[in-house]
Amino acid sequence: MRTGIATVCLSGTLKEKMQACAIAGFDGIEIFEPDLVTSPLTPEDVRKMAADLGLTLDLYQPFRDFDSVSDDLLAANLRRAEAKFKLMARLGMDTILLCSNVATASIDSDDLRVEQLGQLAALAGDHGVRVAYEALAWGKYVSDYEHAHKLVEAVDHPNLGTCLDSFHILSRNWDTAPIEAFNPDKIFFVQVADAPKLSMDVLSWSRHYRVFPGEGQFELAKFMGHVVRAGYSGPVSLEIFNDVFRQSDVERTAVDAMRSLIWLEEQSAKWLDAASDAGTGTGAAGTQAPGRRRYPMELATLPQVAEPAGYNFAEVRAADTQGLETVLGQLGFEFNGRHRTKDVQLWSMGHARVIINEAAPADGDGAAGDASPAIAALGFDVASPVIAAARAQQLRAPAVPRKSQANEEVFQGFAAPDSTEIFLCQGTSDGTAAWTGEFGEGLENPTAGPTAVIDHVNLAQPWQHFDEAVLFYTSALALEPQPFAEVPSPTGLVRSQVMATGDRAVRLVLNLAPLNQQRKTYQEHIAFAVDDLVATARDCRARGLEFLQIPANYYVDLDARFGLAPDFLATLQELNLLYDRDADGEFLHFYTATVGSVFFEMVERRGAYDGYGAPNAPVRHAVQYDHLQHR
Repeated sequence: MRTGIATVCLSGTLKEKMQACAIAGFDGIEIFEPDLVTSPLTPEDVRKMAADLGLTLDLYQPFRDFDSVSDDLLAANLRRAEAKFKLMARLGMDTILLCSNVATASIDSDDLRVEQLGQLAALAGDHGVRVAYEALAWGKYVSDYEHAHKLVEAVDHPNLGTCLDSFHILSRNWDTAPIEAFNPDKIFFVQVADAPKLSMDVLSWSRHYRVFPGEGQFELAKFMGHVVRAGYSGPVSLEIFNDVFRQSDVERTAVDAMRSLIWLEEQSAKWLDAASDAGTGTGAAGTQAPGRRRYPMELATLPQVAEPAGYNFAEVRAADTQGLETVLGQLGFEFNGRHRTKDVQLWSMGHARVIINEAAPADGDGAAGDASPAIAALGFDVASPVIAAARAQQLRAPAVPRKSQANEEVFQGFAAPDSTEIFLCQGTSDGTAAWTGEFGEGLENPTAGPTAVIDHVNLAQPWQHFDEAVLFYTSALALEPQPFAEVPSPTGLVRSQVMATGDRAVRLVLNLAPLNQQRKTYQEHIAFAVDDLVATARDCRARGLEFLQIPANYYVDLDARFGLAPDFLATLQELNLLYDRDADGEFLHFYTATVGSVFFEMVERRGAYDGYGAPNAPVRHAVQYDHLQHR
C-alpha cells in the first residue's frame, strides 16, 4: 500500500513537514496550498527537496468552489484553475483535489455541473493534470460521494475522476459497499481520517476533531476493504485537521501518523479475509470471489501476537527510595533483595511484583530530570516476546534494550508515547518469573502470604499525545479501548480511557492530565487486587500505613445511595475504604498517600464487577488536591 499524508496534518514549516514525513517513512505527500503559499521555497525547490527525500508529490489541494456557478464566475474559475495547473507543472505534480462547491454555488443542476466539470477536465488535459472531484459532507448541492461519482462518469473524460475521503463518507453514515462497483480508473485518490463520534455540525467536526486511523470510532477497515475490492491501487493518504496535532512535535506526529496507516493496512487485510470467509462483497469485477483473492493493492500484515496474559511487573524509578520502601512494606509486600548487577530492588506480594529502580531519570525521558518517584516501566506476560517486539518495532515503537550480563533474562522493550518503558516477558502458567532468581537468594515460587496480582495501572498522558497513546497500545499490545469517561477534579475534567484485554487480565487506564499539570507530576498509581480487602486494610493499618483520608460526607452519601448495613458502613469509614456496586457485583478499594507522583491502590472485586469505582474518583482527586495544597 502506497502511503501518503497531507501537510495540513502537521505543525511547522513546509520544509520541516517534508523532512518529518520522510523520516517517518511515508511514500508521498499532499501539498496543502497554504503551506506552499507561506513558504520561502520556490516550487522548484519543493520539487527537488521531495526528490532528495524520496517523497512523491501526490496531490495539490484544495481547489474550491468551482461548479454550479453562473457563466461569468465560471470564466474566472477556469482562469484560476489554469494558474494552478501551471504552478503544478513547476512542482512536478499531476493531480489536484477539487472540492464540491460550498460557497458560490447558485444553480442546482446536474446537467450544468457535468458541462462545467467537462470544461475543467478539458483544460486539465491540456496541462497534463488529473482532477480528483470530492464531495464535501457539507457541500451545497453535492455532498454524497455517489453523487460526485455519477457526475464524473457523466463527464466521461480521462482527466476527471473522484476522490474518496473517509471522513466525508463516514461522518454522514453513507454505505461504503457501493464503492466496489466503481470503475477503479475513475478513483483518482483516497484520503483517510478517523474521528470520535460526536453530535455537532459536520464542518466543525471535520475542522477540529479528525484523528489518525485507530484513534477514533469510524469503521475504516471496512471502508478500505471496499476501496481495495474496487481495484484501486493508488496512494492511501491521511488528511487530518486537528488542533492538537498542529501544535505537537512534527516528527512525533509524523511517526504516529505512519503507525496509524500501518495499523489500518493490517486491519483492512483482516477485514478482507473475514469478508471473504463470509462470502460477502462483489469485488472489482462485480462477481463474488470464493476464498482469498489478490487485488491490485497489496496489503501487508504484521507479526501476529495474542493479547498479554497479565502483568509481569511494574517499575517505579526514584533517586530516594525510602518513601517507596516504607509504603510497600506497610502494604504487606516482601523485600526480595537487590539485583546482583543493577541498582534495583524487588518487592512482591503473591504474583504482584514491583521493581524499585534507584537510577535517577535522565533528561528527555518525559520526567524532565526529576528524581522524585514516578512509574517508569511496565512488564507484560506474552506468549512470544521476540515476535511481539518485532511487531512493535514495525509500528515505529522505539526500542529500549536493557543491558544484561551472562545468565540474566533479556527483556524485549520499547518506549510508549508518554516515555513509559514497555517490556515483554515470557509468561508462565503458574505466574512465576524466571528473572526473580537474579535478586537476593532468588524466588522459586511466589512469596507466601496474601494472594495478590496487579489489577490495573493508571498512567497520566500528556495532552498532545493522548490519542497517540490509545493507538499505540491498541496496535502494539493488542489492548482494546473501552468507552471513555470524564471525571471531575479540582483542576478540571479528567478524561479516562481504559485499555484492556478481553479477559481483563491486563487493565491499563490512561488519564489525560489537565493542561496545568505535566506528565510525571500528575499523580499515577498501581492497583493491586486481593481476596479480602477489609483484612488487608486492618493489617496495613497495624503496620502504620498512611491511608488517603476520606471525608465523612462521603460515607453519608454512600449510605444514601446504597443503604448499606450499619456495621459494614462503619467498617468502611473506620478504614478509609471506598465502595461501589452495580448489577454485576461490588468493588472495595483504598488508596495510600502519594510518594512523589505515585500512590498505590488496593482493591477487592466481588462477583463480576468490571469497573474501577468511577463514582469515587472525584473524592480521590479532591482529597489529593487538598493534600498537595497544604503539605
